[in-house]
Amino acid sequence: MNAVVLRRVMIGLTALGLLLAAYLTYVHYAGIKPACTAGQACIKVQTSQWSKLDGVPVALIGLIGYVAILASLLAPDREESRLATLGLTLIGFGFSGYLTYRELFSIHAICEECATSAVFLTVLFVCAVARYLLGPAGASGPAGASGPAGASAPAANAAASATLSIDGQ
Repeated sequence: MNAVVLRRVMIGLTALGLLLAAYLTYVHYAGIKPACTAGQACIKVQTSQWSKLDGVPVALIGLIGYVAILASLLAPDREESRLATLGLTLIGFGFSGYLTYRELFSIHAICEECATSAVFLTVLFVCAVARYLLGPAGASGPAGASGPAGASAPAANAAASATLSIDGQ
């Protein structure tokens, strides 16, 4: 998959995550029950002590996180924006993993919407790693010819040649 397609897939997935987090934030502030096919599991999770972090709903934190990821994806495709996307998705993946742990081992219930967001963030993180390693969308040549550090293949070849000539080989 090339970098342009990967970025578009990530934007679409982030938009879905944004909609999901917006729905969960609305549910929280409206005080209504979330749609849940697993009986009362979603309600149990959404009303647990882990549904807020220092008084801030986890759904709102997720919404802000998805907005930040989307902003990093819509920024010009540079190493800094790819690194920002990677960092944001890593944080989202880690936080989502922690919340999933709490669902499984503390609350003993799984929220479908939360699990869906966890899947989104896992896929986004994997895609962000791949996108960062692929380098700029316009990069040409074999994989690794122009890596994340911005070193081009000719510069790398010159460095290798200099090393060989110093070693005398």
